[in-house]
Amino acid sequence: MLMGVGISPELTQASFRISDNAVNVVTPMFAFYPLIITYCQKYVKESGIGTLSSMMLPYTVALLIVLTVVLYGMWFLDIPLGLQADYLYPRP
Repeated sequence: MLMGVGISPELTQASFRISDNAVNVVTPMFAFYPLIITYCQKYVKESGIGTLSSMMLPYTVALLIVLTVVLYGMWFLDIPLGLQADYLYPRP
């Protein structure tokens, strides 16, 4: 669907990975979330899911902003996303 409006699949994949990477640590569906809570409870006994999510929210926002700026910087400098990968999909 995004190819129809000129966005390449590589750019779609890169933007998905940026958002997924930044938000992973604040979602309880993250595979290592129980391990992180266990380590957090080792030092602060009454910590839980809400405590961990609220502590990591500023890092999530900062990481999302930084990685988005890096992607736009790569696009501006015309650094390819991969081998024979472009940011825009050529229209026929």
